[in-house]
Amino acid sequence: MLIARFKRSSSPPSDEAQALWGLVGGEDVRVLKSPPFEGVEPGTERYPLSEVTLLAPVSPSKIVAIGWNYEEHIREMGSPFPTEPLIFLKATSSVIGHNAPILLPPESERVDFEGELAIVIGRKCRRITRDQAREVVFGYTVLNDVTARDLQKKDGQFSRAKSFDTFCPLGPWMQTELDPTSVQVRTYVNSDLRQDDNTRTMLFDPYYLVEYVSAAMTLFPGDIIATGTPSGVGPLSPEDEVTVEIEGIGVLANVVRREAL
Repeated sequence: MLIARFKRSSSPPSDEAQALWGLVGGEDVRVLKSPPFEGVEPGTERYPLSEVTLLAPVSPSKIVAIGWNYEEHIREMGSPFPTEPLIFLKATSSVIGHNAPILLPPESERVDFEGELAIVIGRKCRRITRDQAREVVFGYTVLNDVTARDLQKKDGQFSRAKSFDTFCPLGPWMQTELDPTSVQVRTYVNSDLRQDDNTRTMLFDPYYLVEYVSAAMTLFPGDIIATGTPSGVGPLSPEDEVTVEIEGIGVLANVVRREAL
């Protein structure tokens, strides 16, 4: 199933109270009676996708991201191979949806794209084993782990560089039926292919990541685990369009603008 979070296009842009959940089918979205984590029960109300604004498919309490999880990306960054997952947090205020603009902040001279598969947690959990992970995962979505690369190097850690407003595009929806261990992840900038790898080359597979992260912290419905990016990361410029495509889910597209001060 494809589950979207959306607003009718006539709703005020900043009014999150108007957000609805829906089941996507063909060119329509059918409104759900309640949040999907409580059970997917469609109602009778439906809208054409062309008449709605897609929001980030979840509003997470936390975004847990994984660094250095693809062999070739580790090599291109000149980093040592980790013996266990490297985790860091992105601010939830960095989340935007499909077609929303990525804003380049004046504090950074180099902002990079990083296309990733994102895990969506479906129920509250702690200390889940790898074999239990399927029971707590609701689905998967597409994520762009936008990064101020110069600030990451300057700071020596990831928090500021990864957490500027608009630095976590998510969407366009969630896919509940996916084998995350073997899907293709591709990123394009202005239609030029920049990243192209398969999740089977991850050092730590998605189910193990659920085990590892949940050993450290309680996960809640809607929480995100970003599984790391393949090689090919690179800078974004104003007016670029960056799209991340994941097999079986769809395409997340965002334009790039300079932040207005």
